[in-house]
Amino acid sequence: MPHAIFIETDVDGKGLVGAYAAEFPGCAVFASTEDEAAAAMPMRVSRFTAWLRDRGEHMPSFVGDNWYEVERAAPADGRRAAFTLDELPPSDEEFATWLRWLELAREELALALDEADPSAAAEQLDAIERQDVAFVRDLGGGAPELSTDPIDRLYAARDALTDALEAAGPYHDGVRRMLRLAIADDLRAAEALR
Repeated sequence: MPHAIFIETDVDGKGLVGAYAAEFPGCAVFASTEDEAAAAMPMRVSRFTAWLRDRGEHMPSFVGDNWYEVERAAPADGRRAAFTLDELPPSDEEFATWLRWLELAREELALALDEADPSAAAEQLDAIERQDVAFVRDLGGGAPELSTDPIDRLYAARDALTDALEAAGPYHDGVRRMLRLAIADDLRAAEALR
């Protein structure tokens, strides 16, 4: 069975490529080339769904390793790439599920931060904080009050994003994209810290 991948070029301004599984917001591979990212997707989906199952999420068995690129986009105007699927609002059930996945990804990142030196992923953590604050503004929320401590700022920004997402609901423009990126980036930072 074929499955769709979205490719984001130059994720970090240094040539990093992101491949996103269309069926699983937040399930992503980051690599130096498009081919490398796409080739790693079947294994990533297997690990991602196992990770969710281990945390109590109901995940169907996933059949097939036929992943193909359906869309490619680059960041524009200082914002991460958006894909046509991102324009569709999630259902109420999908929205609730993906908010849980965001919380699980946040817990994964918090655990990694507790176990490692945050400076190992300082650039990624700063990018997450800036992106979360931008998303809060896009959702009509007020910017959170940020302390001088980078980890406290990260948590404040993520809490503000969760609050803004919950207030906005699933039908606000860009919600699917925000959840896809927030989950994927938290998990990428957690992996960088390990």
